[in-house]
Amino acid sequence: MLFVSMTLTTNLRGRLSFWLAILSFALCLVSCKKVTQVVQPPASNGGQMRPYGSQLEADDGQWVRATKDYANTRYSTLDQINTANVGALKVAWTFDTGVARGQEAAPIVAGNTMYVVAPWPNTLFALDLTKPGATLKWKFEPNPSPAAKGEACCDWVNRGAVFDSGKIFYNTLDGYTVAVDANTGKLAWRTHLADISKGRPSPWRRQ
Repeated sequence: MLFVSMTLTTNLRGRLSFWLAILSFALCLVSCKKVTQVVQPPASNGGQMRPYGSQLEADDGQWVRATKDYANTRYSTLDQINTANVGALKVAWTFDTGVARGQEAAPIVAGNTMYVVAPWPNTLFALDLTKPGATLKWKFEPNPSPAAKGEACCDWVNRGAVFDSGKIFYNTLDGYTVAVDANTGKLAWRTHLADISKGRPSPWRRQ
């Protein structure tokens, strides 16, 4: 009798262990099920083109900031290039900053001069648009700290310069803002805005 009772108990324990194993496996499958993210559809009025409703600044034929005007329209009323002839455009000249890193600085044009800022070491180039090939008028080298390269999050880029009242203003990667005489390329002033020792490089341009 004792033998039979022990046998039944052993079989019961075996079955119980079997079903517990099946239950654990099922729970594992449920917990490992991939959760599908629910994406909200865009608003019905999103992504539409709307005309600029304010008054555009008078177009003086220059491009003194990356976004053209304070409204950031990036729009010029000049019509020398239009839908009828844009397909016939060809390369007139090229310019190499000499820095094989990310080039994010939009060129600006003040008068007959184009200004380009390179990635670190943030050299500013002035190109004479009245000469064939847009020859170099001058270049300004701010000599930013090499330590700034290790603090930059997204390559050694620069977001470009702006022109106002005869000066070119831009930021260097090591946290300085400089003002350069647009005619001579001489430094007018330099001020410290960001501390790279605290992980604050400044490739950005305030729009």
